[in-house]
Amino acid sequence: MGVWSGSCHCGAVRFRVEGEIKETIRCGCSLCRRKGAEMATVHESALIIQAGEDNLSLYRWNTGVARHYFCRTCGIYPFHKKRSMPDHYGVNVGCLDNFKAPAGTPYRWSEGTDMSVRPGGRADWTGPPDD
Repeated sequence: MGVWSGSCHCGAVRFRVEGEIKETIRCGCSLCRRKGAEMATVHESALIIQAGEDNLSLYRWNTGVARHYFCRTCGIYPFHKKRSMPDHYGVNVGCLDNFKAPAGTPYRWSEGTDMSVRPGGRADWTGPPDD
């Protein structure tokens, strides 16, 4: 199990991750593609906000289920509550101090465009791929 301290750029939001990072992910949805973050998925119990929770701004879009957090001061995205796994966070590994994925840690591209709501409000996405 790893333990990492993390923060936004200005340091107003500080958090800690206590858990295993099994892979890093880049998502192709319209939001993630634009923010360009490499993320790790951790259980909600593994992310502890240590300071600045009141400085987080919440952004919801599409179905409104996922909750994307940004620092109100510097605009950095440190983490989001996942739509596909509501009891997990996606953590921006660029915000983790001294994080370097161990050799052999898988890197995955997620086809997030498939998570978009289709005309008529129907969501066709059924979950992450099995492979």
